[in-house]
This record gives sequence, structure tokens and C-alpha cells, in this order.
Amino acid sequence: MINNTEKLNHILHQWRDKGLTQALVPTMGALHEGHLSLIRIAKENSDRVSVSIFVNPTQFEPGEDLDRYPRNLQRDIALLEKAGADLVYSPENTEDIYPPGFETVVSIPGLASGLCGKYRPGHFAGVCTICTVLFQIFKPHVAVFGQKDAQQLILIKQLVKDLRLGVKILSAPIIREPDGLAMSSRNSYLSDCERRDAVALFRGLKKAAELVSKGERKAENFIEAVRKEAAGFPLVKFQYIELVDYNTLKPVEVVSGIILLAVAAYVGNTRLIDNIVIDPDKVSGGIEL
Repeated sequence: MINNTEKLNHILHQWRDKGLTQALVPTMGALHEGHLSLIRIAKENSDRVSVSIFVNPTQFEPGEDLDRYPRNLQRDIALLEKAGADLVYSPENTEDIYPPGFETVVSIPGLASGLCGKYRPGHFAGVCTICTVLFQIFKPHVAVFGQKDAQQLILIKQLVKDLRLGVKILSAPIIREPDGLAMSSRNSYLSDCERRDAVALFRGLKKAAELVSKGERKAENFIEAVRKEAAGFPLVKFQYIELVDYNTLKPVEVVSGIILLAVAAYVGNTRLIDNIVIDPDKVSGGIEL
């Protein structure tokens, strides 16, 4: 495990001198099987895999869970060693990432304005800024992000394209618990009762996706299907249920082309997100890219 950029740069230069391709998996720690699936994809597409662990303060809104976000560095390192990561970078302090005088903010207002961005207005600027910094530090050939954070994934792809960063962005399917709940570091906040009700998010998404094979195309009916399926889970309070174009994240009224059905909900005091990709040209209806 490396905690300063000087030592990190020394190793990265050695890899580059040897002509080794490098993949980066950025994380905030509190790792689970979803993160480990990103590492497996990274290993398949590079010679060396680096993982960053940094709870990035700039992507938390005031009053959110920055201070109590789950942290267990030793456990994370053990998991990463077992998964075959070649390097783990966890900066000793925030100044290693954001040195004194750091003022730059990277934002993509159009893609960031809807879905989660509507309720967390500074979040994606923080995400885009930290990813830009990490890409400049590591200069990876490949970076891997999960489909669970679909809006983040789409933003990062746009970031790399617009700034010509030369990083190939790979997406990894959502990894779910046996009952369908998307794996998330924040699942650890849930009480037993909340955990039982949290499955409503995926059950609603799955029920809505089934409408495609029945010929349904109206967005309002997909949204209603999610609400109806989740109605029996009283601890779930939706923040949004939206059907948007997968590439532009603009709301749609009729399903045409590849669509993202995304939800955010509070289960007790814990905010969870989930999504499913809907392709009307696929007989099965729902796919996850």
C-alpha cells in the first residue's frame, strides 16, 4: 500500500519504462464484491492494476455522510491483495490530492443537472475533479467504473472524450445480492428491517423492464410500475424515478432506443440508487450495460 505520490510516481514510471499497460479502479474504500468485479475486468484488460482508496470530500454535499462513510483500510487491502491488485494507493491526507491553493473544478453541467445531480448539485463536479486528478497522476490506459453509478459512468466517459485524456473507460455490470439488492458500501447503514425493504428498488425496476416485452412504451407506465411494485415496502421513500435517454440523460416520454430507468430512494435514513438499462429492440426488455 502506498500513501504518497512520490513513491507512487516512482513505481508508475517503472511500469511505463517497461511498456506495461495499466488499469485504474478508483474507489472510496469499504469494498465489496461489486468493487472486486471491477478489478477482475481491469486485470483482463491490462498488465498492471492500480486501485485508489480515497473518500473524496468534494463529492459530498453539506450534511451528507462524509464523516461516517464506512472506512476499513486494512480489510480493503486484504481484499485487494486476494483479488490480485498490483498497487493500492490511499493518500495519507487530503492535501496529497488537493494541495494548498488547489482551486480547479471540473464540471459537465448538462449531464450533471438531472437525476442525482438535481438533488446533489455539487456532487458530480467533485467526481469529475477527482477523476481528472487521478487520471493525471496515474495516466492509465484503462479505467473501470460500475454501471450501478450510471450517471457517474456516463459523465466520466464524456469527461475523457472532451478533455482528450486518452483513457479507455470500461463499464462493469451491477453486482447484486441474491435477492437483487445492488451492492453498495452504504448498505452497511441499513437495519434488518430496512435491508428487507431495500429490495423494493430492484423489484420495481425489474417489473417495469418486463413491460417492454409486452409492448409498453409510455414512460409514465414504467414509472408507475416501479411505484406499484414498491408500494408494499413502507420504509422506502423514492426521491426520484426517471426514464431518460441513456446517452444524454434527458427525460423521455416514450421508450425509443436505449433507455435508462433510474431510481433513488431513502430507506430509513440511507439513500440508495439503482438502475436498469432498457432496450426495446431486445426481446427480454431489460439489459445492464
